[in-house]
Amino acid sequence: MSVSVVAFSGGVGGAKLASGLSRVLEPGKLLVAANTGDDFSHMGLHISPDIDSIFYAVTDLNNTETGWGRTGETWNFMAALKGFGGEDWFNLGDSDLAMHVLRTHWLQQGQSLSEVTQNFCQALNVPFNLAPMSNDPVTTMIDTDKGTLPMQDYFVREHCEPVAKKFSYKDANEASANSDILSALSGDDLQTIVLCPSNPYLSIDPILAVPGIVEALKATDVPVIAVSPIVGGLALKGPLGKIMGELGLEPSSLSIAKHYGDLLDVLVIDEGDAHEAEAIEALGSQVCIAPTIMKTIDDQRALANVVLAITKK
Repeated sequence: MSVSVVAFSGGVGGAKLASGLSRVLEPGKLLVAANTGDDFSHMGLHISPDIDSIFYAVTDLNNTETGWGRTGETWNFMAALKGFGGEDWFNLGDSDLAMHVLRTHWLQQGQSLSEVTQNFCQALNVPFNLAPMSNDPVTTMIDTDKGTLPMQDYFVREHCEPVAKKFSYKDANEASANSDILSALSGDDLQTIVLCPSNPYLSIDPILAVPGIVEALKATDVPVIAVSPIVGGLALKGPLGKIMGELGLEPSSLSIAKHYGDLLDVLVIDEGDAHEAEAIEALGSQVCIAPTIMKTIDDQRALANVVLAITKK
């Protein structure tokens, strides 16, 4: 079955919409292009935080209390590790650890990250193609007042406290885009491209930085629809509002529209931000106003249906 929807996603916020799309689309109709700019090696293990967040969201394994990781998690490994004096700044739950160990094992056997991810898709009965943006390593780097930090050091070790000044994507220029993503973007059955409500700087821009992705988006004649990750001047999760302020930008859906520029055809904004619609449309993007906060699976489905309905208008 050919792909009709391609969704670009980072972790928690994007994973919720990816989950919603997967629940309203027929199996095989969705491809989720996942950010791997925050993948890193930790104690010899290959960690793919955003890919795993998507897995957990679409299989109802996500930990709703912490907002990350796996539900029902235990921490015996971390307790033992700390007892030995090991690094404990990055939490590895006992169940979560199984994915990291197996991913690393398969990669060392010569499988690509795409192949490894498909293995997990099959094991977890994921009804769509979850495609890493590239099989080549790309690292999101943040210039801060404490020096240049890779994503996980900034996000987890430093708790996003350093002042962000600039973002770059190390080795992106040398990376090759995942061929599954490029095929889906040029497919005859493609109807919609969705930029999920993920942090643009940390989650979506790393995907767009891989050569061929932006060109493929611009070459297609289907609508590119983004869902704003800002509601009422605040990010629902993570440091996006703080980052935008540090970059001298107003945390708003209007700023999100300006960031994506002419790549964007439609921006979905929350009902509470309806007053921004006219200014966004003046930039050349259409606006769809809808409830965008996803607290439940029903909320995820509802927002997914709003996004898909835009294509049918």
